[in-house]
Parts: sequence; structure tokens; C-alpha cells
Amino acid sequence: MIIVPRLRGSGVVIRVGVVIRCQIPVGSCSRVILHDVHEAETTGIAPLVSVIIPTYRAAQSIAATLDSVLAQTFKDYEIIVVNDGSPDTEELEKVLAPYRGRIIYLRQDNQGPGGARNTGILRARGQYVALLDADDLWAPEHLAAQLTVLEADPSIDMVYADARIFGDVPEAGRTVMEFCSSAGEVTFERLVTLQCTVHICVSVCRREALLRAGLFDPAFRGTEDIDMWLRMARQGSRITYQRRVLGCYRRHPGSLSADRVAMQEGFLAVLAKAACDPHLTAVQRKVLDRQCVVERAKLEFHKGKRAFLDGDTESAVTHLTRANAQHNSLKLATVLMLLRVAPGFLRALYQWRDRHLYRLKTQS
Repeated sequence: MIIVPRLRGSGVVIRVGVVIRCQIPVGSCSRVILHDVHEAETTGIAPLVSVIIPTYRAAQSIAATLDSVLAQTFKDYEIIVVNDGSPDTEELEKVLAPYRGRIIYLRQDNQGPGGARNTGILRARGQYVALLDADDLWAPEHLAAQLTVLEADPSIDMVYADARIFGDVPEAGRTVMEFCSSAGEVTFERLVTLQCTVHICVSVCRREALLRAGLFDPAFRGTEDIDMWLRMARQGSRITYQRRVLGCYRRHPGSLSADRVAMQEGFLAVLAKAACDPHLTAVQRKVLDRQCVVERAKLEFHKGKRAFLDGDTESAVTHLTRANAQHNSLKLATVLMLLRVAPGFLRALYQWRDRHLYRLKTQS
């Protein structure tokens, strides 16, 4: 194991039993620890694709993720696993031991998923970057199918696909695009209004486009990908998609993506950052302003729902009233009436509905 400072350069070569190449940017004081680099890199031949997998508390799932990469029909790739200061490092490294000959393994202090992806992107040698979370899976034809699109049209900077949801959640078995659809050309405006939603675990990008956009913003956790796609689109990068299911997306009941309030707050923060761009057109700024109003109403709705489930009727009424000022929904107005006059009945009705829907789901 070697600890190296972050340096500017295209090929620091250190010999400690294996060859370790390090292409690491200036501008960060955190340490990056490099472990065994696979033999293929000693040839000096760059792969076409760099697969980047940030890991944090992923010891239980990463073996299946790596197996899905190694099962790809397309073989010209490298795998970069970035341990983002994970507290389960000892267990993780035991799980990774059988894969050491096939991966580049990096360790760093915790910087969040965006910072971990940046480390991998800057370390990557491939023309294309395929981003994959450590608990998601690819179909064997994922890379081949996505590269067919990118290689056929050099003007495309990024392509994404659909993924099937799995895990102990009610939506398991359905696909991401059933909930987050994509319609029409992917533009800045359609990304803002969620008419197009990029799913990162089944995306492949040109590395140069990610660098040109300025990499992921580590300040965002959970919405760093949305911020990236907005910047890419704003700068003229062309993003497209195909509706094929090319991966499996794991949902955890307690994950950040399952926390609707946190995700809504994160998305609003991304929109606020985007609004600070002095190069926005008048149309783009108008779309952003309008969407911020919509998203604030959604935030109030999710806060109201959370307060309702926590038994805080007063806060639930406050938040849902603010939400309905934007939505003007008869259904929500009815909920508010029941909250005021019969909160216990409404809670029992909600719990019955959840049990009924779960029973239907498990029986189907």
C-alpha cells in the first residue's frame, strides 16, 4: 500500500510488487490511498470504458455488483472501485480480495458520492465513463447497448436507459421510467421540469463531457447527479436515452432516495444553484422560477405527510395547507378537512390503504 499526495501529472509510476499509475488532480488536501492495480494496466493500453463504482457501507452488495460488470458481453473496460471512507473498510476489503486482479481500488477520506465519482473520473483512462453504484446491477448487454448508441453518433455525450427496481420496497419489479419517465429531447428545460430524468446507474458518458462540465459538486449528496446533468445540458452537451431495461436499481426503505423531504430539499438546492448561472436565457430562467414554485409546494406536501405519519396533526395541517395553495386540489382539501375533524379516522384509513396495496402487490 502506498499513500501519495494528489499531484498534477499524467503518469506517476511507483513499483511495489505491481505497477501503480496515478493520475490525480491538484486542489484537494485529502489523501488517496491506492491498492493493487490489475495487470492489464501495465501494458499501457487504455481501455475504451472506465467503470466507476463509489463504495460506502457496501460490503454486503458489492460482490454482486462486480459480478454483473464482469459478466458484460463488452470486455474492453477497467473497473475503478473508490472506497469513500467507508466504516466497513475491513469487511469490504475481504470481499474485494478475490477481485483484486480485476479492479483498481482507491481509498480516500469521505467526500460523498459526488467526490468519490470525481476521484474515479480523474483516475480513469477510458474514453467513456460508466457510473455504477455499489448496490446496483447491470444486465450483461448494458455496456454493449449503450456504446452502440454513442459510437454511432459522435455528437451524443451521454446515454442512459431504464432499470428495474428491486429490494424490500412496494415498487419492486417495476421500472424506474414508470415513475420517472423521459419524454422528448433531453434539454435543460426538460431536466428542470422532470420531463426527462437521467438514471445514473444505467448511464454511459464521454469522459471529456464530464470534465468540461466541471465534475460532480461534492456539496450535494443524493442530488449531485441532477446538478451535473443540468450543467452538461446548459453547456450544450447532448444527452439521449433508450427505453431498454439494462440494469437493476436497488431501493432501500431507509435510503436517501426514499426520504422524500430530503430529496425535495436537495432538488430545490440544485435549482437554486442553477438559477445563479449568469448565462441562462430568459426562457430557461422563467422555467426555473416556475419549477421552484412547484417544487416548494411538493416539499410542503411531503413535510405535511411526514408530520401526519408522525402524529403531529397541527404541523401536518400547516404544511398541507401551504401545499394546496399551489395545487388547489379537491382531494387535498378533503384530506385537510378530515385532518381537522377526524385525524384518527384518516390515519386508520391511510394504514388500511397501505396494507391493502401491499397485499395486492405480494399476490400479483
